[in-house]
This record gives sequence, structure tokens and C-alpha cells, in this order.
Amino acid sequence: MKKFTFLFVLILFNLSVFAQYPPAVGQIGSTAIYKDSSVFIDWAVMCSITRGYINISDTSFEDPAYPGTNKASFGDSAAVYGIADNNTISLGDGGSAVVSFNHPIVNEAGFDFAVFENSFDDMFLELAYVEVSSDGIHFVRFPSVSLTQTTTQIQGFGTLDATQIHNFAGKYKVYYGTPFDLSDLQDSTGIDISHIIAVKIIDVVGSISELYKNYDSQGHIINDPFPTPFGTGGFDLDAVGVINNSTNTGISDNISEKRIISINPNPSSNYININTLNPGKYQIQLMDISAKVLKQLNFEDKISIEISDLQKGIYFIKGNDENGNTFSEKIIIY
Repeated sequence: MKKFTFLFVLILFNLSVFAQYPPAVGQIGSTAIYKDSSVFIDWAVMCSITRGYINISDTSFEDPAYPGTNKASFGDSAAVYGIADNNTISLGDGGSAVVSFNHPIVNEAGFDFAVFENSFDDMFLELAYVEVSSDGIHFVRFPSVSLTQTTTQIQGFGTLDATQIHNFAGKYKVYYGTPFDLSDLQDSTGIDISHIIAVKIIDVVGSISELYKNYDSQGHIINDPFPTPFGTGGFDLDAVGVINNSTNTGISDNISEKRIISINPNPSSNYININTLNPGKYQIQLMDISAKVLKQLNFEDKISIEISDLQKGIYFIKGNDENGNTFSEKIIIY
């Protein structure tokens, strides 16, 4: 009986170690979703970036092709807006991006959104953690698994097997999104999976060195191409596509689609400038995502608003002009 129990436990252990997750694009069982799929009903409309080092193991290193900085520098946040098009922004080692949408993502049957990277084939894969937030401040991470061997470092242009990777962005090649199901977080605290307003993508530092290693949700060290000492290094974010969403943003639906103000800089941490596109008198309210009014101001033509006293997160500017035209714009404070 003891021998049988030992063999049973050994079999379970081997099954967990050699678990096969969905394979690469085009193979039976793959969960990759092509960018033009009709399942996508929306795409990211805003992105805030925190760049990581070109090489976290040598933070003084600068890519000669992108002189003047020791952090990833390729691309800008606008590259993430809209449908996946192989126009990307590089995050660098441990860098991150927070993206938001026209309407909150909601949990429905099946996958709810997908993240796109720009790998040139099915095996050169750069991975990233994925987190979501219901308030733009507190984020919860998807449980991820990496079963790649950790005996030998995957070199900068080394390869991975998609069947050994689960719930990491970057599992699939360019134009094919890695999908995520909010049901995976249904038992998590600090999140409302029926109201996701922001998705965070965090580059995995794929080093197996004791100094820089990252872990999956099961405590495995994550081994992916490292180092990638270029201005284009780290996870290259292309787009985030929405599969299930809601029109409930906490702001009145009776808002004109007509754009009559511009806001810059956005995202920002200190102040925002509001410029009107037509002369006249305006009234605005700065609101949080629950529609609580934080500031209310009257002005003509343009105004600068101090925001350094507010917490990081997503907010809305709602207002009207003297002719009764209403408007709403989203801002990110970081």
C-alpha cells in the first residue's frame, strides 16, 4: 500500500512538472487570437509607461544606437493605442505599462482581453506579468506559471516553448494576442472583476541569477531571454484588445461625443493644462472613477490645474461650455 501511494504521488509530481499548456500559434489547442478577430470590441486608448534598465545587471550600460540613457527608449505610449500593428514600446528590464480603455473590462464567459507583443517567431518569447485594477491604484496579478528549465540561462536571443508557459503576456508571436480570463481572479481580494479600468504589463527580468531573478505564482524561477541590452530591450508592448466590456464608467452616459477641450500633459504627476478649442466660458469638474467631485472650477479659454495632491490613478474631467455643450476626458495621474 505504501509503495502504491508513493508511485501515485510520483506520477502527480511528474504531471505537474511536465504540464502542457496551450501551444504556439497554428497548433491544435493554441489560445492565440489574431488581431483582426471579431471577438475584439475595443482597444486601449491611453498608456502610462515606466521604463526599465537596458541591462539591470549593468545599470551604467547605454545602447550606442540610443545614446544618453541607460533605460529602454524605443517607442512611445501612443504606439499602444488601438489595434495591434507591430508598432511597439519597449519596457526594458522590469519596466511597466498601465493601459486604460473607453469602458471597463468585465468578466464574462471565456477570455476577457488579450495582450499583444511583437515576437518575430513562435519561440523567441519575451514575457511579462499581467495585473488588473478596478480603481487605477491597486493592482492584482494573474497567477502565472513558468516550467522552463532553470539550470542554464536562456541567452538574449534564446528560445522558449509556449507549452511550458501559462498566463504570461508574450506567449505568442506578433499580431497574435495572449488572452486572459478574469475568472482566474474571482477569489482575489481588492479587485472587482466586473469593473476593470486598467491593465498593467510588467516586464519579467528573465535572469536566473540570485540577484535579479523573478518568480511565477508557484515559486518557480522564470527563465527567458536575458540579457537584451538594447534600447529595444525587454517586453515590447504592441496593444491590449478588449473582448468583454461594459459602458458603465461611473460618469453620466449623457455626455456629448464632441471634443471641445484638449488636456496636456496626460499622463501627468504635477499639473494639467486645459485648453479650449473654442473661446468662451467653461465650467469643469475633476472626478474620480466613482464620480466623486474633487475639484470644480470656472474659467475662460484655458486653465492649469494642480494635481500633485491627488493619488495615482485614473480620473475624469467633466464639464460644459456656456452654450450647454458637455464633454468628458480621461486623465491618468502617476
